[in-house]
Amino acid sequence: MARLFVDGEQFRSARKQEQFTLDGWVDTAPFEDLLGINIEKAEEGRAILSMPFTVKLSQGGGLLHGGALTTLADTAVAMAIKSVLPEKTIFATTELSTHFVAPVKEGQVTAIASAKGPDGRSLRGEAVIVDEEGREVATFRSVFRIARGQGFED
Repeated sequence: MARLFVDGEQFRSARKQEQFTLDGWVDTAPFEDLLGINIEKAEEGRAILSMPFTVKLSQGGGLLHGGALTTLADTAVAMAIKSVLPEKTIFATTELSTHFVAPVKEGQVTAIASAKGPDGRSLRGEAVIVDEEGREVATFRSVFRIARGQGFED
């Protein structure tokens, strides 16, 4: 379970002492913890993450909210990236696009992600999200950027 912090600065200060480890990462990421995201695998530029459908993550029509699906995909690509970059490398999503293919009404969804790069300070990622039956429910593409001053050049 994630620790409760009263503000973002308190959270960032506590994170400075922590090192990235895959097993405990979601516990230090409050939003991903809230969504129930689980890291199944992240290595060699690929990642598989899962998330359960819950009523709290649904939109007014009772379907899994598109923002939750997008967060799952974005986080999966970020984990794929973390698996190839040096530890503590700072990067962020700068562009993303989600194409919703089918609704999710129950069960678990899984994001299968891959990352390419870095090319200078940029990385590209893709993910497909499938339901429990393996049906595609969304596709995702993104661009990430590594912060300046970390040894990556444009």
